[in-house]
This record gives sequence, structure tokens and C-alpha cells, in this order.
Amino acid sequence: MIVTTSELFRHAYGKYALGAYNINNLEQTVGLFRGNLGKVKSNDDPTNPAVSAPFIIQISRGARSYSDKRFLEAMIRTAEAVFPDAIFAVHLDHGTEETCYDAIDSGFYSSVMIDASHEPFEKNIEITRRVVDRAHAKGVVVEAELGQLGGVEEDVQGSVCLTDPGQAAEFIEKTGCDSLAVAIGTSHGAYKFTGTQGLRMDRLAEIQKAVPKNFPLVMHGSSSVPKEWVDRINAAGGKIKNASGVPEEQYLPAAKLGICKINIDTDGRLVWCATLREVFRDKPEDFDLRTSGKVFMANYAEYIAHKNKMLGSAGMLESVRALLTGRK
Repeated sequence: MIVTTSELFRHAYGKYALGAYNINNLEQTVGLFRGNLGKVKSNDDPTNPAVSAPFIIQISRGARSYSDKRFLEAMIRTAEAVFPDAIFAVHLDHGTEETCYDAIDSGFYSSVMIDASHEPFEKNIEITRRVVDRAHAKGVVVEAELGQLGGVEEDVQGSVCLTDPGQAAEFIEKTGCDSLAVAIGTSHGAYKFTGTQGLRMDRLAEIQKAVPKNFPLVMHGSSSVPKEWVDRINAAGGKIKNASGVPEEQYLPAAKLGICKINIDTDGRLVWCATLREVFRDKPEDFDLRTSGKVFMANYAEYIAHKNKMLGSAGMLESVRALLTGRK
């Protein structure tokens, strides 16, 4: 069941955060759906209500151009049929105005993100308002961004500029956006913090007080960059040094302060990289791409299930289903 992020946020606000996971290929798609339903070993495992969770599939501009956007859409549609228990939103990640319009007009996306955060404040409002008007006319919800994260991921890069609480309130009022990604110290990529840097929970609390009551906030650049997976990559021939991420223990405190959606992309890449390196190392004679693919799908499903526990979304699927079906 594809739903909007707004429908999911109403259930999550103040209690837990939705995992927003980027996909690029078939193995990520299958592993993601299985992990959110507790089907770690195979597609045919029974859904596990204790760990199953609603979630958000994110498609970036880079993923849309990696092969062809139609492949991703077809895989998600197929996954929806293979895993009918799943409840999720399909979200365009870091869209330009043009890309947002393409996604809105496709009739496939339930949510789009317009990222004009690199523009001056008034220009950001102007662009976001246009996208909101176009999206709302077709029942699509809009995430916008105010402030800038550091780091680089795909073609998204920026210097840190924390979100101003007063500007956040004005921005929401003037644009009509449905959720707002805020800059509170996170960064894109695998090298988020140095020294004593970390999340600015004080700034997040100020933003929550300034914006309308129960307005959903979003945290980008929030992979935890687990040392276990970095170590596994390096043990299998990789060279990732001094990587750092957002501690998973900070997810729920952030959710209590209005964060409803937490973007996680880098972690999935680390699981993919470690899995392939280990399979190639341990089975040098094997040239079947399905060997590593099968291992990755299981590894990724297990990791997604773990992530949802840390987000607080594990076990929430059936209560979300009851809310949605009851309202309808």
C-alpha cells in the first residue's frame, strides 16, 4: 500500500521516526521490503508483526539516472505485489524543480522533496511555493529544506548552515510545505563528525517550538556509519578511514522533538560494499553475481530490521494499517 508521508507522520509524531531508505537496484529493493516485514531469510517468510514497520522509499536524482527511472518504478510496483503487507511512501529525494514536476506528473510518487536550500531565503520560498501548488493539485505532498548540511553524497553537497527557527516558521507559512528538512549538525556521506561535533538537539528544540504544533520535521544525512561494517569493508581490502555517523541512540530523542523522517543512505552502501568484498574474498572462484546478491539481500534485510528498532518504528505496521483503514 503506497501512502503519503503525511499519513505516516500523523501516526509517528512525537513517538518514533520513519526510516527513509534510498534504493538503486533490485537487491536493495527486495532487501528493504523484507527487512521492513521481518522476512530476513526469504521472501516467503511470514510477516513478523513484532518487527514490521511502515517506511519510506527514497529515489534520488542519481538513482533515476543510474539506469532509467522506469526500472525503479517497475521494481517498486512489483515489490508491492510480492509483499502486499507493506505500507510505504514513495519519495523523490533532493529534487530540482524540474525533477519534482516530472515526479508529480508521473502519478507514481506520493511525496517529493524540493531542495532549493542553496538559494537565498526568498528564492527558496518562491521555488518551493510553486512546487507545493503543483503537487497539492495532484494529491502529492512536499518536503522542503531550510539550512544546509555539510558533506557530499551523489550530487548533493554543501557547507553547514544551521536552520534558523524563526525563518523555519516563516518558511512553512509562506510555502505551505508539508514537512521541513532542517540542518542541525548532520552531514551527507560517511564522514559526518570530527572532534566533539554532534547533533544540535538544542537547535532542534528551538525549531520545534517555533513551527506550528505537530509539524513534521526531517533529518537528512543520518546514517550511523556503523564501525562493524566499516571494519568488515577494510578487512576485505577496503580503505575507509575515520568514518563517523549519527549515533543511533540519538534517533529517538530527535523523534521526541518532532523529527518524523530520518534519511539513511550511506549505511545501505556500506552493507552492500562489505557483502560484495567478503564474497569476492571468500569465493574467488565464483563469478555468479547472484551469489553476492543473495547474501546482500539477507544482510540488508537484517540491517533494516535493526535500524527500525533504533528508530522506534519496529512493530508499528499493524497500528498504522488500522489507522489508515479505519479512516478510509
